Amino acid sequence: MTTDPLAPLLALADIAPAVERARERVDQAMRHRALRRHGGQVAAEVSLRSAVASAALEGYAHEREEVRAGTVTEPVLQGALRVAGALPTLSELWPKAPRQALAKLHVLAARDVVAEAELGRPVADPVVAARLDGLAGLVAGGTTVPPLVLAAVVHGELLNLRPFAGPSGVVARAAARLVLMSRGFDPRGLVAVDVGHREREPEYVGAAGAFATGTPDGLRSWLRHYMSAVEVGADQLTVIGDEVLAAS
Repeated sequence: MTTDPLAPLLALADIAPAVERARERVDQAMRHRALRRHGGQVAAEVSLRSAVASAALEGYAHEREEVRAGTVTEPVLQGALRVAGALPTLSELWPKAPRQALAKLHVLAARDVVAEAELGRPVADPVVAARLDGLAGLVAGGTTVPPLVLAAVVHGELLNLRPFAGPSGVVARAAARLVLMSRGFDPRGLVAVDVGHREREPEYVGAAGAFATGTPDGLRSWLRHYMSAVEVGADQLTVIGDEVLAAS
């Protein structure tokens, strides 16, 4: 029997309960009555807020209402919007061909930011290539841990590796959302996890650095942050649902 390489993460102190709390918070948010009649509208707003948050985490902060009005042409923000809009179409490809999906995400995220020859191409580094292969193996069925744990690992590993030129963090955050969508945890992409990362940005940056150490404490720090960000994303879904109902 092959040992699941991610299974030990669930044995880290406080992690299994944190995963369960985040899952319960998402389950509660998914019962919002706005999703029954206005699901498309809610999903579009989540997509917008997620893109704005992801661009901000990359160092390109913009006012949400200006983005909504279409007045922001800055390339990283535009790339984040393209990425957010493409996630539903990439969720089926992701578990089958994760490296191909990552390349597509980078093309969308980095257009007009990096040279055309670099779009969709990981940096030429054998260590990066080997770790991307390992990550792809996990995504393609190499682990049975809960989707939230796999998403956190994918996110942390891609942030650490920065395998693509330009806004690699946008790609990392999108890949984590693809895990949740493709594994059925959040099939419609309604949980604005990136808003959670943005609201807890100092913790996000610190925990990502801790993850890069590879130590049990570092991994635990990142996983705890990720579950907290998921809870914020679930609360954001409730806020958006309330706003949509109030406006209808």
